[in-house]
Amino acid sequence: MSTIVGVGLFVRKVRTASGATAVQIVSKERGVRRIVEHIGSAHTDDELAALLEVADTKIHAGQLAFDLNSLSPAKVSSIPEVAGSQSRVLWEVLDNAYRDLGFDQVGTETFKQLVLARIVEPTSKADTIRVLADLGVRSPSSLRTIWRTLNRSIAEDWRSQLAAAAFAHVTADGALSIVMYDVTTLYFEAENEDRLRKVGMSKERRVDPQILIGLLVDPTGFPLEVHAFAGNRGETTTLLPVLNGFRERHGRADVVVVADAGMLSAANLNALEEAGFDFIVGSRTGSAPRDLADHYDRVGNFFADGATVETTREMGTGQAKRTRRVVWHYSRARERRDNITLNKQIERAQDIAEGRRPPKKDRFVSLGTRPGVNWDAVEKAREYLGLKGYVTSISTEKLAGDKVMAAYHDLFKVEASFRMAKTDLKARPMFHHERDSIEAHLTIVFAALAVTRHLTETSGYSIKRIITALRPVRDVMIRIRGQHVMAETPLEGDAADIVAKLRESAGH
Repeated sequence: MSTIVGVGLFVRKVRTASGATAVQIVSKERGVRRIVEHIGSAHTDDELAALLEVADTKIHAGQLAFDLNSLSPAKVSSIPEVAGSQSRVLWEVLDNAYRDLGFDQVGTETFKQLVLARIVEPTSKADTIRVLADLGVRSPSSLRTIWRTLNRSIAEDWRSQLAAAAFAHVTADGALSIVMYDVTTLYFEAENEDRLRKVGMSKERRVDPQILIGLLVDPTGFPLEVHAFAGNRGETTTLLPVLNGFRERHGRADVVVVADAGMLSAANLNALEEAGFDFIVGSRTGSAPRDLADHYDRVGNFFADGATVETTREMGTGQAKRTRRVVWHYSRARERRDNITLNKQIERAQDIAEGRRPPKKDRFVSLGTRPGVNWDAVEKAREYLGLKGYVTSISTEKLAGDKVMAAYHDLFKVEASFRMAKTDLKARPMFHHERDSIEAHLTIVFAALAVTRHLTETSGYSIKRIITALRPVRDVMIRIRGQHVMAETPLEGDAADIVAKLRESAGH
């Protein structure tokens, strides 16, 4: 065995493409550098310090006669070595939230891993194994195990069981009196339609096959149910089946439904009322001049900031005609925002009229032999800047106007949940081909969204900040003299605050 004496050895730190810091022992002889051993890659300052200590110990263990062939723990048992690391704190936070919701009673360990890994890093099912390994969590043994788990989630209807647990969580401290509903679209990069994926009206103006996703949440935005519908189905036709199913499952006869203006039609509201549901839906702002004609006759278009004006509107025709209560609210801040939007729309219309943009069906554009700006429509729009209307079946005696408005304003939490599902959780299953695969994917997303909303509500931090703060906090396993020592990274900053708030919420 040849021993090299007098070779210059030193420790080098190298930034890797993934953002980690690699620690290496490097030799230098006659100006030529050579990597003797790669010690490991660090994700945190504490892990880096441990790796540097290991490297330094290895170098000083053989100052006078350093054997390049014996740099291994098997031959130098007294030299400490990093045997691995794990994001224990993050995983415990996610696992505790999953258990708090009662989800641990549904499905399998592999299903839980798929849900929690998706919160940390949304990726393909195959790449989930890598995410779990990086977290230091024992992952499914193979991709086949994952597919079997997804198949079981459909065969045993785990989503219904998760929804039941979610409902129990929401109603643990009292009755649920308001639910909110909204619809979005998920598109697929597929050439051909099938029985579920259809080309339909797309909010993103795409012509790809899509599906409709209906999300039912409580007033805080916590998900109660998620449903998939064919992509060419009308949004309003999804509302009643979801609500009827919800009532059948939970026996709720006193639930108020809150939905956006897209759900507003005389026939749709009549159907809700006949089915025994009260409702609060947004009113299209263009109805303001007609609804508020008496107000305009008396005081013009002046409204005090924060004022509410109640009126009624005849909706429907013939025997289907109903008199509906409408609550209008004025806000100066909303008027400023509306005015900025209006001016931009006028600018686009002028660009079309003057040939700077191709003719389109933009607002305030008159398309004839020669495009122009419809100034009458502009002046009419100015009459209702700052106004927002709400149509409801609930009487004034039961719910005052400001309460109607407040209930509707919570609807943005449904939209926030949709944004979270489509960005942080990447709900769009672009490459799933079979309906069962799509439904299984949505089951995972539903559970992940529920865990996410629970964590954000109890900690006050967004899920992105939670992951960013806790993922780098890693426990480092040091192996020395045949023994394993776990070095825990102390919590600081956001990480410490998040954990403290979650423990306080849980009563620990």
